Amino acid sequence: MTTSAEPTCVVVMGVSGAGKSTVARALADRLAWPLAEADEFHPPANIAKMSAGTPLTDADRAPWLAAIRDWITARAAAGESTVVTCSALKRTYRDVLREAGARVRFLHLDGTADVIGDRLRHRSGHFMPPSLLRSQFDALEPLRPDEDGAAVGVADPPELIAEHAVTRLDLPVGNPATP
Repeated sequence: MTTSAEPTCVVVMGVSGAGKSTVARALADRLAWPLAEADEFHPPANIAKMSAGTPLTDADRAPWLAAIRDWITARAAAGESTVVTCSALKRTYRDVLREAGARVRFLHLDGTADVIGDRLRHRSGHFMPPSLLRSQFDALEPLRPDEDGAAVGVADPPELIAEHAVTRLDLPVGNPATP
């Protein structure tokens, strides 16, 4: 089990529809860590672009990634480990997040375009249309061996995926301040 005093951030990453929000919520509950949804850091212009079916550019993503990184750093400065949802599709995006003042680790929710596309078609209330899924898979650069993280399949229920994450990333379960 991880015993480092350094705050950790687990970034639950993957394409839209992979289950980032649901798995991150289960993982944050299991670890008793605060959770941040990366979608809440998007400026209105990014949301408008995606809602219109236009993929974001790297320039569009730069301030968004910096805001997430800064949130991780602020929580780490307060001594808190965190869980964050973020597509983090490219290594360069993950590099920005790794600049945070915490140990940033990645949990890649990995699934096929068919499985995830079916999920997107049945999801409501989200600004990301299914038509952008192909662009996300095209941009996706899976974790490399030198990156701190693990990939897990999306077929299992969210609670089981969170359990796999705890095991694969050797994360402490529960609040260490709790007896």
